[in-house]
Amino acid sequence: MTAHTDPRTSDSSVFPDPVYKETVLRPLFDAVRTHHVEGFRAVDRAHLVMLAETGILSRETASGIARALIEIEREIDPATLTYTGEVEDYFFLVESELRKRLKADDNGRLHTGRSRNDIEHTLFKLALKPRLDKLAGQLRALIGAALTLAEREKATLIVAYTHGQPAQPSTLGHYLSAAIEVMLRDHRRLVQARELLDLCPLGAAAITTSGFPLDRHRTAHLLGFKAPLQNSYGCIAAVDYVTGVFSAVELVFLHLGRLIQDLQFWTAFEVGQVYVPNAFVQISSIMPQKRNPVPIEHLRHLASQTVSRARLVRDVVHNTPFTDMNDSEGETQEAGYQSFESGGRVLDLLAALLPALSVDSRRVAETIRRSCITITELADTLVRKEGLSFRAAHEVASAVARAVVAGDGDLPRDGYEPFAEAFRHVADREPGLSREDFATAVSPENFVALRERFGGPGPKALGEALAGYRAELASAEDAASAIASREGAARRELDAAFTALAGAA
Repeated sequence: MTAHTDPRTSDSSVFPDPVYKETVLRPLFDAVRTHHVEGFRAVDRAHLVMLAETGILSRETASGIARALIEIEREIDPATLTYTGEVEDYFFLVESELRKRLKADDNGRLHTGRSRNDIEHTLFKLALKPRLDKLAGQLRALIGAALTLAEREKATLIVAYTHGQPAQPSTLGHYLSAAIEVMLRDHRRLVQARELLDLCPLGAAAITTSGFPLDRHRTAHLLGFKAPLQNSYGCIAAVDYVTGVFSAVELVFLHLGRLIQDLQFWTAFEVGQVYVPNAFVQISSIMPQKRNPVPIEHLRHLASQTVSRARLVRDVVHNTPFTDMNDSEGETQEAGYQSFESGGRVLDLLAALLPALSVDSRRVAETIRRSCITITELADTLVRKEGLSFRAAHEVASAVARAVVAGDGDLPRDGYEPFAEAFRHVADREPGLSREDFATAVSPENFVALRERFGGPGPKALGEALAGYRAELASAEDAASAIASREGAARRELDAAFTALAGAA
């Protein structure tokens, strides 16, 4: 970086204060150098092409600026720069380099009709779009992995819990389908947030656009945006794209944290419903018998870190003025980028872990036996086949469950005598249900098979649900591909237009 006077003043006074330089300007410069250089180059090129096409700048002047920008890109590697305070920020670094290469009348013309205000919001959106696209792609991969597992285990019995206690039998496929629905809704929220990023602020300038005949639609198109953001004040003041993106990101991992917590519970020795293979297990350094599924712990705390980082960005914006302000820029952006890094690790690890899991059917069967969790179906059966009210049927079923649990028995095998006694007491007659009918009614397989209602775990209902999730996932993949194709075409168009401008005589 070559020394020169502060471009906004006529004297050569030292700028900036050393403490200000180290605590604010240097970290901000380093962040731009790390995250925004390519965005800066694209913004400069698109704005310059537009200025030439609208006649705001002559073709000759614009061509000279284009060649100077190419020289700067070739000669200065941002990764090698050390911030010295000789210029305020990366924007003024580029402007100072243009000054060296252009005649006095032309060296400041690139900035015609724009401000750092609209540039900075445009840069943040350009940086967020690929990060959000990658995260959404990772989430789709996780949904795909969960779907494959749900299809594979759609008939595999598990114990469903409420309030930490065994509640009813279900299948792993049915449980996962509930999680898949949440993930699909979270993906929709990411897509909605992505739409906020697809509106370009460039051309709003400081607040009110410009007296020059800028073509904001053209620069938006060249930068790969769907359209310009309309209100110029909102372009520099309305940071709902920030809060929208990080709210959507936060919810993904807040919700996944609940699924991860279930995996932690289900893999505990006392529950043992799910088996984690050795590839995802660490041993104790002192206790030879220990099998520690520590990836689940890492998933839990990384998901929590992601939630916290995303929420930090949202909270920083709270009670800020409705104007351009630094609160949503600089360090806040840096914290937001970290949420994509940790969140991506969660999605990749969970997508690898899920297909490796298996259900310990022996432990599931033992928990079902000890907990009598099929007893709800006995009550339903008594309503359907014996004509009891549900309250009377519930009383009979409750008495049976108490007797079987007290005797540490098996409900299908040991429950008929307590059932017949309770039925006679409540209904004042003999039950019509035979011993074989009773055993069938309280079997976990029958429990699941009967629940063919919309959204239930029955084979037909679950199969239809899984097919619907597959269709939605495929549609989401197609939409993401269409966006990538549109933005890729815009990048190529910008490259061609800029190259042609640079080569103009």
